[in-house]
Amino acid sequence: MSGEGRPAAQEIDGSGLTVAVVHGTWHPMIADGLLAGARRTIEAAGATAVEYAVPGSFELPVVAKAALLAGADAAVALGVIIRGGTPHFEYVSSAATDGLTRVALDTGKPVGFGVLTLDDEEQGLDRAGLPHSREDKGAEAAEAALRTALILRGIRAS
Repeated sequence: MSGEGRPAAQEIDGSGLTVAVVHGTWHPMIADGLLAGARRTIEAAGATAVEYAVPGSFELPVVAKAALLAGADAAVALGVIIRGGTPHFEYVSSAATDGLTRVALDTGKPVGFGVLTLDDEEQGLDRAGLPHSREDKGAEAAEAALRTALILRGIRAS
C-alpha cells in the first residue's frame, strides 16, 4: 500500500499562514473527499484556507502560481486523473506534475501534491479520505504544504 512508511502524525501550528487550496472538479466524489481532508488539516493547524476550483488537473499549476504570487504562503493542489484508453492520461499527469514542481521552484513556496493518478475509480475512493477509505491524500497534501511552509519560514527568519 502506498501509505506504508508514512511518518507519525504531529501537531502543526500553522497560525498566520494562508494556504491556497486549488482543486479540480473532475470525479466529484473523490475530489470532494480530497478537498474535505485538506480543509480539516488546514483548519486543525489554525491556518487560513482560500479555495479555488478549477476545471481539471491541467489548470492546477497556473492557478496555484497566481495564488502564491498574490501572497499565499503555500498551496495545496488537488486533482483526480483516471487512466483511459488514450494517451491523454499521460499528458495531463505529466503536465500537472511538472507544472506544480515548477510553480514551487519559481515561487520559492511549497505546493502540497494531492493529484491522484489512478488506474480506476476504486483506487481514488480508497485514497479520498472518505469513511471507507484507507488513506486521506487531501489531508496528506495539506500537511506537507503546511510543514514545508513552516520550515521555509524558519529558514527565512534565521
